[in-house]
Amino acid sequence: MERNLKNVLVISFGFLLLFTAYGGLQSLQSSLNSEEGLGVASLSVLYAALILSSMFLPPILIKKLGCKWTIAISMCCYIAFSLGNFYASWYTLIPTSVILGLGGAPLWSAKCTYLTIAGTSYAEKAGKNAKDIINQYFGVFFLVFQSSGIWGNLISSLILSQSSTKAEISEEDLACCGAYNCLTDTTNTTGSEKPPNSLIYTLLGVYTASGVLAVLLVIILLDQIKSDQAETEKEKLEAPSFWSTFLATFRHLKDKRQCLLIPLTIYSGLEQGFLSGDYTKAYATCALGIQYVGYVMICFAAVNSLCSLLFGKISQFTGRKLLFALATVTNTACIIALLLWKPDPKQLAVFFVFPALWGLSDAVWQTQTNGLYGILFEKHKEAAFANYRLWESLGFVIAFGYSTKLQVYIKLYILLSVLVLSMVMYGAVEYLEAKRSPGTPTATKKENGGPHSKETRM
Repeated sequence: MERNLKNVLVISFGFLLLFTAYGGLQSLQSSLNSEEGLGVASLSVLYAALILSSMFLPPILIKKLGCKWTIAISMCCYIAFSLGNFYASWYTLIPTSVILGLGGAPLWSAKCTYLTIAGTSYAEKAGKNAKDIINQYFGVFFLVFQSSGIWGNLISSLILSQSSTKAEISEEDLACCGAYNCLTDTTNTTGSEKPPNSLIYTLLGVYTASGVLAVLLVIILLDQIKSDQAETEKEKLEAPSFWSTFLATFRHLKDKRQCLLIPLTIYSGLEQGFLSGDYTKAYATCALGIQYVGYVMICFAAVNSLCSLLFGKISQFTGRKLLFALATVTNTACIIALLLWKPDPKQLAVFFVFPALWGLSDAVWQTQTNGLYGILFEKHKEAAFANYRLWESLGFVIAFGYSTKLQVYIKLYILLSVLVLSMVMYGAVEYLEAKRSPGTPTATKKENGGPHSKETRM
């Protein structure tokens, strides 16, 4: 096997193992640690730390440690979060959430840097186009990585379904499920009853082991990039200072198009936060039990992955406008239906229809919004994608931050309002682009989010 491809596979399966654990834990936080909103508070803190981390840590760590050791050390930050869940309290989960958030940005940046250098290196040796090889490497990475949402949630459901504490949910309890949920932790103790500690510890043990395997895989099998030292020296001479990079992110806001895209980018974080923080608790856990959360999120992850691949391919034929319209209609229909529907365990299939449709919409938001940033801001990609990470992470912070303070129907109205505002602003961006280059058919451009399509998911 070609050496660079071997390294790509090592990174891919390392991330698969790591995010099998993290993805499963994130989906369970609002249900597993619901006391005083601890679970969603930890996620809100996590994404706030990620915002700070993405502003200054990645270039510093990559320069000092190189890509391989930045990846390995950042992965250990994710393991700390798993360990914090063994004894979940404000004194364990919040600090480990900060640690994970600080490690998140360097992890993804080092991965991107490694794959880019590896692709360029191989292209030079083989006499091929570097962009083609890099895209191929990212394609392999996401093919492997995107299945982590399926495996992590499958593990949680298989383990938690062993619980013997399954009882019929009364009509009184069901009245507190759905859009008009009751905000008290004591309500609906049947549907949201916590599994035995033995099962929780088993689950956390599996997740922790998965994270440790990821670190060992990287340390033992991943090669340090030969050109790391040369790259580091080059960056020392040519790279802008931290402050100039930091300021470039905010100077980019002078571009009217970037400002108009802020609501859409925030919405991307809000809608993902709603599904993993509110839908899982107020609908799935409340009416069916925590053991169903994994199966529900598997449905979301599977449809999301398939549609991401599909929309990335067909966007060059349909254009991004049609796909954005599809996502808007689908998401709006879901929000309205969630406002009207009263969860009922007898309607089991409906619990899976919503995450499936949500996955279809999210696939558009991820691939096409990333692609839109890449196309509009081709000359300032670093500052543009820094803004993308910043505003999407802010969406996550908001979604998890108000999760325990507001009833679900209010959050759904907020989602709908931000979605409408996002589409109005997006329409203004398309109008500005049409005025700038009236003769350029945007539909024929490559609008796939490519390697960036899933990176902001932590």
